[in-house]
Parts: sequence; C-alpha cells; structure tokens
Amino acid sequence: MISNTSGIPLLAGENITLNAVKRSNTQANRRTKIFCTLGPACWEVPQLETLIEAGMNVARFNFSHGDHAGHKACLDRLRQAADNMNQNVAVLLDTKGPEIRTGFFAGGAKSITLVKGEQITLTSDYDFKGDSKKLACSYKKLAQSVKPGQSILVADGSLVLTVVSCDESTGEVVTNIENNCSLGERKNMNLPGVVVDLPVLMEKDVDDIVNWGIKHDVDFIAASFVQKASDVNHIRKILAENGGGGIKKNSKIEN
Repeated sequence: MISNTSGIPLLAGENITLNAVKRSNTQANRRTKIFCTLGPACWEVPQLETLIEAGMNVARFNFSHGDHAGHKACLDRLRQAADNMNQNVAVLLDTKGPEIRTGFFAGGAKSITLVKGEQITLTSDYDFKGDSKKLACSYKKLAQSVKPGQSILVADGSLVLTVVSCDESTGEVVTNIENNCSLGERKNMNLPGVVVDLPVLMEKDVDDIVNWGIKHDVDFIAASFVQKASDVNHIRKILAENGGGGIKKNSKIEN
C-alpha cells in the first residue's frame, strides 16, 4: 500500500485504530460476514432473533450431528425469526465428509494414557481393541499414505504423533508420541500434507445434500476435507444433477 500524499509504503493495517475497531456499524457497511452454528443453545425463535439482531449473516447447520427432521425444525424456526425481523439470513449445510478415527480400547477402558517419548503402533485393523501400545485406525491405507517424519494429529491436535516406520504388508505404522495425553475412544485423526484416498462426499453427505439441502433451498454447501479441484467438480455435478445448480460451494480449510 502506498500513501496518498507521498511515495512512502504503508504497513498493511497501519490505518486501523482501536476506535475504528470498536466503532459500531451496520450490516450494510460491514464487509466481514458472521456465521453462526445453530444448536440447542440458540435454536429457539427468540434466540435466533437475538442472533439476527446482533448481525448473524449465515446460519450453519452442522450435519456431523442430528438428523433431517431435527435440522428441518430448526430451519423452520430460523426462517420464522428472519421473517419476524425482516432480515435475510443465508443457510449453510456443512457436510460431515470423510473421517478417520481411532478405534476402541481393550477391557472396556474408556481412555488410555500416552506418555511423551514413548511409541505407539497404529493398525488399520479396526476390529483391534487398543491400549497404550497399539491403537486401531479406521483408514485402511494409512501405512501406504504416510511416510517417516510426517505428523499425525489426533483428537483435534491434542495428541501429536510422528511417523517412525510403515509396514504396508501388516497395515501398521509405528509412531513417536510427542506429548502427554489422555485419549478417549473414536477420536478424529488428521494427516497434514497427505492426500487421503477417501471420497470428498460419503453416502451420507450425498443424501444430506440431495434430500435436505436442495429440497429446502439452502444457499451454501460447505465441504469438509476438500483436497483437489476434482472434489469441487464432483460436488458441483451432484448439485447440478439434482436441481441444486444455483447453490454455492465452500471448500473448508481443515486445521
């Protein structure tokens, strides 16, 4: 950025002051949009009206939880609240998407304790009941997909593992434990930098999009774990073939 009165470059954001940040504004002149995830704590009409009054632009429906009937009831209340407030609120369907999870534990244990510096083996045999030395993973191609030195994040990153070795014949991956952690069953796993061999839309996601999103005229589809352009094209194709070609697509960046 260059100053209007001189040729001296300005630092990005240098003209932003505390007063400017705190100054009230209207939805009409606010460029940043506010997305609110709807759930039991805020899905009654009066609560939704409060959110709209506070500036909610988009209502997010999280399809990792709930069923079609429950989401439809919430959508009806949202649209009633928007009508009461004479405001437009966009609707976003956030797909569950493909997922990789840890497995169950042996002996009925609900959690295991992992110690920094020790090792734990991950197996793609999801029937295996794990412990602090060996843990099941739902991704069948784990040993083929990761390489020594790569990180595996578990339970939203609360556990970090570093790959030591991979055995494709047994489907096992030996890892170093990078931090102390108490881990429960069926926690999510993320493989940073790895192209995971899973479809961007699972059968459930297609059903949610076709039989709920398109049916009820949502404005946006938020796709989880998009990895390449063909993933977006696949979503576009599903929408177009089922009368939802006008719905906008959002590719989420997972962290």
